[in-house]
Amino acid sequence: MTNKEAYQGEMEAKLQEWGAKLDNLKAKIDEKGEDAKAELNEKIEALKTKKTNLEAKLVELKSSGDDAWESLTTGFQNAWHDLSIAFEDAVSKFSQDKE
Repeated sequence: MTNKEAYQGEMEAKLQEWGAKLDNLKAKIDEKGEDAKAELNEKIEALKTKKTNLEAKLVELKSSGDDAWESLTTGFQNAWHDLSIAFEDAVSKFSQDKE
């Protein structure tokens, strides 16, 4: 297995994990008041959009040649970073509203 294949497998696994976490977060929203629900649903929809964009970048990464792979990896990592920050923000908001 090449580094490229290992990286792609790792990213696919992380995306699946984040998908499960998003589903879990969405399920917990039902326990919130209406205002909190609306805000958290908005955050989750934004996360889903970012996740979908990241999945598209992963498809692009998979189909890339070795020359393009390096530059695409940088773009993927930037998108991953954006998703990470947005996810942390949503989890933080959920935790604050829980108290």
